[in-house]
Amino acid sequence: MSGGRPARVFVGIGGNIGDRLAILRAAVASLDAGAINRTWVAAASPIYETRPVGPSTDPFLNAVVELRTTLAPPQLLDGLLSLEAEHGRRREQRWEARTLDLDIVVWLAPHDGVYAPRVVQRPGLTLPHPRAAERDFVLAPLADLLPDARVLDGRSPRALLDALPQTARTVIARRSEPLREQPATG
Repeated sequence: MSGGRPARVFVGIGGNIGDRLAILRAAVASLDAGAINRTWVAAASPIYETRPVGPSTDPFLNAVVELRTTLAPPQLLDGLLSLEAEHGRRREQRWEARTLDLDIVVWLAPHDGVYAPRVVQRPGLTLPHPRAAERDFVLAPLADLLPDARVLDGRSPRALLDALPQTARTVIARRSEPLREQPATG
């Protein structure tokens, strides 16, 4: 996609190493400052503290940001992977502890005056995210931004979250700190 009306892209953001809040905020500030060409932050969900999935033992902070972009999905993914690396992300094994994780969850493309979920299946990129509908650490913040939109398998994040079994839940708490740092007043 080049030019025209931007896509609405919902990106999961999380991390469980180091100063988690500072790293998430720095990543969002980088996006706000234009770290990825033709892409900007339109909204940010509240932050959730969650138990890890997999071998890591340290809790995560997770949120979702809504980006607007005129890039194609592979170009945005490349930019997000570069941003992860700039914030110390190393990819050595699946589900390991990490400073920063940025996953494209849902891509809403403009089509005939409305936004519709875009489906992509290619090596390294599947949209919507194939496991988003099973993860409360994605569904809870996504529901804060898109509670009733039928964007995952024809269901809304709120409906999927409500249907998630207790055994699959990882959310410990919704945090009070905002993801985007508030400008100083004075």
